[in-house]
Amino acid sequence: MNELTLTTPALLFSAISLIMLAYTNRFLAYASVIRNLHDKYKQNKDSVLIAQIKNIKQRLYLTRSMQILGITSLLFCVLTMFLIYIEFNNIAIWAFGLALLLLIASLALLIIEIQISVKALEHHISDIEEDITS
Repeated sequence: MNELTLTTPALLFSAISLIMLAYTNRFLAYASVIRNLHDKYKQNKDSVLIAQIKNIKQRLYLTRSMQILGITSLLFCVLTMFLIYIEFNNIAIWAFGLALLLLIASLALLIIEIQISVKALEHHISDIEEDITS
């Protein structure tokens, strides 16, 4: 694996771009939910709303970390391409390896965030199921 060409890190550009688009969509959805929760909380300081706000805040911070890791991964891909261009191949291999590790970390945080999201939705479903079985 001592041979790394410009096309190898370039292949990640489209994948990382799509991932960043998905992360941005999640972030925008959370912003909308937070605004709605804020308005509801101003009207009624319910403990359920407080729990929802804490949950969404945790997910928002995870999404921010996912975005930062994804962007940093993309930056290291660009750095890798530059290092290949100036024929610093050994350093380029390490930079590309770091880009891959950052992308792995970003995707791992996505798994954690999805698990938290599912738990939050399960609470809403349980309320509906209680009404149905009553």
